[in-house]
Amino acid sequence: MLRPLGRRWVSRAAVVTTCVCLLMLSDGRQLLAEPVIGEPTNVEPTYLLGPEDILKVAVWKDEQLTQEAVVRPDGMISFPLIGEVQASGRTVEDVRSEITLRLTKYLPNPNVTVTVLKVLSYRIYVLGRVNKPGEYQAGHHTDVLQALSMAGGLTPYASENKIKIIRRNGTEELVFPFRYGNAKKGQDLHQNILLQRGDVVMVP
Repeated sequence: MLRPLGRRWVSRAAVVTTCVCLLMLSDGRQLLAEPVIGEPTNVEPTYLLGPEDILKVAVWKDEQLTQEAVVRPDGMISFPLIGEVQASGRTVEDVRSEITLRLTKYLPNPNVTVTVLKVLSYRIYVLGRVNKPGEYQAGHHTDVLQALSMAGGLTPYASENKIKIIRRNGTEELVFPFRYGNAKKGQDLHQNILLQRGDVVMVP
């Protein structure tokens, strides 16, 4: 299924960002800054947690109940007093609300905060005629140009205007076209979409 992308205005900052990405693609260097463990990572309120994401759960004025938690492959985290909490597929606020509710059995009016220290569940795949095809751990703000840069750029025989982004949406498969030749010229920048967890960038 081919889903066309709507037009939108592109800011000067977006054009500058794209130019930087293209320069990185030309020499094959990676373009991804890793957040530092211990410092919260800014994620949208709608971000859904996934396995291996690292959280910090803090209860005000209770250091023993303030700790880091890694989302396990089964989607759960463990927390003192209340045991297992479902985290994968839920927002940070959902997790915070459940922990707060369950702690009320043990603490009066618990003040709980949950933050994301590091996003590790976002994996994308860049395959085909790139210099370093494979699976990549990416931030949740990684776009197509950045993904191609992470994969070392296109090989000389790549069909740069026939790149496709394949996305699973339940049982449905969505395909987004990407014309790298146009992006090099600063054209059709709306096609440089943000990638989602599990997306495949295919370079024929």
